[in-house]
Amino acid sequence: MVPNNPVARVARGAGLLFTGVFTGFLIAVLVLELSLRGFDRHVYTQVRHVELDSLDKLAVVTLLPALITTAVLLASAFRQGGRTSWRTLTALALLLAILALTLVINMPINADQLDWSVQAPPADWASVRDRWQIAHGVRTGAAVLAFGALIADATRDPHQATPAAPPDELPAAPEDSPLRRRTGR
Repeated sequence: MVPNNPVARVARGAGLLFTGVFTGFLIAVLVLELSLRGFDRHVYTQVRHVELDSLDKLAVVTLLPALITTAVLLASAFRQGGRTSWRTLTALALLLAILALTLVINMPINADQLDWSVQAPPADWASVRDRWQIAHGVRTGAAVLAFGALIADATRDPHQATPAAPPDELPAAPEDSPLRRRTGR
């Protein structure tokens, strides 16, 4: 059962908004990062410094509310005694995986890159870049899937019934039917 109380409606709308903005943000950063692959270490480092100036703040103010509103939506369904949607549960799991990946891989690299000198980036700059970009690509894919799951859940018909199981026996034919006259059943 899809929760349709006021809290669930607000949580659904806010979750879609924050998850959508977060996903769009990650896609934009991915495009920028992939564009930087053709440039040298100096350009890469300078652009990363610009990215790290405020983009982390945007990630926080979109990912955390996306997580919270998705959790509220699940809790609302659970409290109403309905079945929790596997789509919303999947979205929450993906958002939590994004948070974990960010905390374990991306944020430590971000902190390290803030100390890089534009004139003299470290010798292993390309391998660090590659590790960050792979992790970012994974979390971008996860965000797209989470957003898609939330959209699919929000747009499904709550009145669509689950098909009933077929009966164990076929119903008997009416007494005056030609079939009954022929078979005696």
